Amino acid sequence: MTTKACITKEPQGLGFFERYLTVWILLCIGAGIALGSAAPGVAEFLDGMAIFVNDAPVVSIPIAVCLFFMMYPIMVKIDFAEVVKAGRNLKPVSLTLFVNWAVKPFTMYAISVFFLGAVFLTFIGPDAVDYVKAPLGLDLPVGATHGDGTVVMQDGVKVLEVPLWRSYLAGCILLGIAPCTAMVLVWGFLAKGNDGHTLVMVAINSLTMLVLYGLLGGFLLGVGRLPVPWQALLLSISIYVALPLAAGYLSRKWIIATKGEQWFREKFLHLLTPVTITALLITLILLFSFKGDVILSNPLTIVWIAIPLFLQTVLIFALTYGMARLLRLSYRDAAPTAMIGASNHFEVAIATAVMLFGLSSGAALATVVGVLIEVPVMLMLVKICLRTQYWFPAADSTG
Repeated sequence: MTTKACITKEPQGLGFFERYLTVWILLCIGAGIALGSAAPGVAEFLDGMAIFVNDAPVVSIPIAVCLFFMMYPIMVKIDFAEVVKAGRNLKPVSLTLFVNWAVKPFTMYAISVFFLGAVFLTFIGPDAVDYVKAPLGLDLPVGATHGDGTVVMQDGVKVLEVPLWRSYLAGCILLGIAPCTAMVLVWGFLAKGNDGHTLVMVAINSLTMLVLYGLLGGFLLGVGRLPVPWQALLLSISIYVALPLAAGYLSRKWIIATKGEQWFREKFLHLLTPVTITALLITLILLFSFKGDVILSNPLTIVWIAIPLFLQTVLIFALTYGMARLLRLSYRDAAPTAMIGASNHFEVAIATAVMLFGLSSGAALATVVGVLIEVPVMLMLVKICLRTQYWFPAADSTG
């Protein structure tokens, strides 16, 4: 069994921000829509503060700052020296990696294509289009095609006009390849699971994403006939995963060396508790200030996106939980393994969608819907785990 945690702070129950996350998200939707209606130029001005490549905005500076502060509090908790000890509990670690990277991305793609591209296409609008950023480094003339998109001029900037449902699909893909958020520590704790396994897998997934997130994202976007912005994918991983990962590692090491581990654990991490969700909520206000007209004109858009995301979450949970039972894992290992597979690293998904396709894109909206359903769905799965503990051995006999 894993003997030490790879994240310093012990997981606790839902705090004030986490407990009412769905409420805060709904309030942000309202605030964003109100902002977009009352002062549409504000969010556009902020999004215009960007790093440009080939006259195209690639990195929105205000959004980049917000998204960094989403990720940093997660990364600073991780002690990567403990990741190597995950091998002491091979079965649950192997099952988690298999589901997260060999199963989940592909079921997400299949479910999203089926519902968004077929079942709900009439409601979304078969002729509805979205305007997304042109891939970084691509300089095509107006009228040229790329994937399933066409290069057009909008407000003096070249963008890609793509079918709206495919833009939603892109957001779902980015969610499907982003496993395990820091919130999974809460779900595992509430389900009375093995905290050590959960903590180790958060660290391993953070490292694995550096390699597989860009590769799988580019592959599945290409299969979906969407622009494959390889340069932007790599830039996104560098900014939103590698940078906070490096900052977290270095600052953790420096703070513990100068202030001691007790101060780091009891003072510093306490100050960071609301930072991730506060940064997330500010980002959501900006996102919805752009998408307010879409939501007001077709409020069921959220439902069309939420249904495949909900089904994907339940499917992956059931598959992982069932495989854990077949492998005869203990309940304390089976519960967090299923939770890690079902949950999404929505901070990275939102960040990547904004960078690749733009703040006002349907892809960004789809990732936000993932946040919206995360808390109620995961709490439902926690209750299922607690009621089915008797399905599993009381202790892991595999060692």
